[in-house]
Amino acid sequence: MIELNLKNVNFEQEVIEFDKAKIESIHNLIINKSGKGSDFLGWYEWPNNFDKKEYNLMKEKAEELRNEIEVLLVVGIGGSYLGTRAADNMIRGLFTKDKVELIYIGNTISSSYIKQVLDYVDDKEFAIANISKSGTTTEPGISFRVFQNKLVEKKGKEIAQKRIVAITDKSKGALKKLATIEGYTTFTIPDDIGGRFSVFTPVGIFPLLVAGIDTDLLFKGSQKAYKDLESLDNSAYKYAITRYLLNVEYNYKTEVLVSYELQMQMFTEWWKQLFGESEGKDNKGLLPSSCVFSTDLHSLGQFIQDGTKNVLFETVIDIKKPQFDINVPVVKEDLDGLNYLTNNSFHEINHIALEGVIEAHVNTGMVPNIVLEFEKMDAEMFGYAIYWFMRACAFSGYLLEINPFDQPGVEVYKKNMFKLLKKPGF
Repeated sequence: MIELNLKNVNFEQEVIEFDKAKIESIHNLIINKSGKGSDFLGWYEWPNNFDKKEYNLMKEKAEELRNEIEVLLVVGIGGSYLGTRAADNMIRGLFTKDKVELIYIGNTISSSYIKQVLDYVDDKEFAIANISKSGTTTEPGISFRVFQNKLVEKKGKEIAQKRIVAITDKSKGALKKLATIEGYTTFTIPDDIGGRFSVFTPVGIFPLLVAGIDTDLLFKGSQKAYKDLESLDNSAYKYAITRYLLNVEYNYKTEVLVSYELQMQMFTEWWKQLFGESEGKDNKGLLPSSCVFSTDLHSLGQFIQDGTKNVLFETVIDIKKPQFDINVPVVKEDLDGLNYLTNNSFHEINHIALEGVIEAHVNTGMVPNIVLEFEKMDAEMFGYAIYWFMRACAFSGYLLEINPFDQPGVEVYKKNMFKLLKKPGF
């Protein structure tokens, strides 16, 4: 479901001839769970061995909420919300007509944003999915307090109890304790799956079920990716090797993930966390960035085309079949001179733009381009792509000889913030 095109990188043969022993060694680190951070490789087999009983319970709870609410507030930060939001936008689009809207809180401390969401849900029926392994992370923790109080004040404690779902640790942590005391429904974040790899767990699946998305198709896509990536000669590993060579051998510092679909923007945000948090350590790794074309061609496009060289390369997502397509209307007067475009649909024009941009950036701008051809844009494709990128990321991290599954640098800002806020013990 993802075709890797390396013809615009100019060293495809190096990728093909890359050290086979090293590929096999890293592949074995993943499948045998024997590398650095291997205690967080639970996602590797998750598409096949996820808890079916809990999955059915999530379906039942989601259906119960869908019959009562208009808004689900998804409380979380980083991996606790990015995958869900990426799936929601890619699959349902930016202007869904589904009866349940997902709104994301706990991913910012902006008082203006929180107040606006408070006002927005004031006259709406809403529920809360609080997603946190510990329940003590600052941003989601204080946001949950606000909306928990709002729901209790609006609907009373008994209804609030039924409309708050905790997705957290199986047996420990502040959120698990609170959920037990208050009688909230709980679903489990597996101990061996970290946040940025957790979209197939209740972290992502439960909110998407409430949104009415066919998560069976997500699992179908991830299962297909799992099967497609069993061999050593697979596209995810080749993608990882290509970006590794661009970084280490050719000294490129930034990878720009490019989409030509606005509803893929949050997908690129999830991708940035996946690779940024996984690889950015020990003074190693590419800086993950993103653009949406043709929108950003009228801003960053100038820099990519004519700016500093040997700084960045692009990885382009090429959607072969869009969710929808429309034609350009014929206008008799043709004052804008655009009637020549009426022979093409919008998607055809968009794809021609993609081809033209790649040619300009590669041949004139001298910017290498990796192209990832996505078969379509739906739940199955999302499941496939997410698993595909996770496998590529794990392989890439081990190529860099780092632990792809920890994030020690994230803790630094937290300690400084706690000290300034005079948190006890800091």
